[in-house]
Amino acid sequence: MKLNDIIEFLNKKIPQNLALDGDNVGLMGDYDLTLDINKIKILMDLYPEDDVFDENTLIVTHHPPLFSPKSPTFTIHSNWDIIEGGANDALADSLNLKVIENFDKTTNIGRICKSNITFKELENLILTEFDYFNVVNKPDDDMMINDIGIISGFGLKNPEYIKLAKEYGLDMLISGDLTQETSILAINLELTLIDLGHHNSEVPGLYYLKDIIDDLNIDCEVINRIPMESKRK
Repeated sequence: MKLNDIIEFLNKKIPQNLALDGDNVGLMGDYDLTLDINKIKILMDLYPEDDVFDENTLIVTHHPPLFSPKSPTFTIHSNWDIIEGGANDALADSLNLKVIENFDKTTNIGRICKSNITFKELENLILTEFDYFNVVNKPDDDMMINDIGIISGFGLKNPEYIKLAKEYGLDMLISGDLTQETSILAINLELTLIDLGHHNSEVPGLYYLKDIIDDLNIDCEVINRIPMESKRK
């Protein structure tokens, strides 16, 4: 299939115009749109040492590369976080949570979810699905968890999101990128935070993206390269 046809397909399924202002999405270079593509590789991040695919392989990344890839590369970032059925909904599904509404009503980033499980049950589920888990304000094991905010990726580094979760009356906020500042803020607000790590909280979305791309009937693979800092429990 021609590169141009694949790009048109992806833009129809996940429009670039949904991305936040200033976000770097779409093609990451000036590639020949008439190239025949017979393989697609999906990665969270592309490193220079991984840029070794031939011109007939399309790389789809979630995070924009920090260099100019030689291989044809296409990035789907905040538009994938925002769109229904994207990264945030994939994270909710991985935790068996029922999505009720968007978390950030301005950008549509994140989701507010419902559950009916104890904290211990949620903890056990997280430990079977993810390799990273950190808690601020750990509740009692038998506490019922009903209202949960989730944000794939970066949510726990944003103090405004911590405050918003408290305003919503949520039992906890699940995301990545926990900082000292937001930890202290959550303690002061008596809000539970669960940090899955930025990378891990976005991994379910890679496989949902593969499900979409599989409709093209092209050999497609998710390459989940885990950063060293996320290899801890």
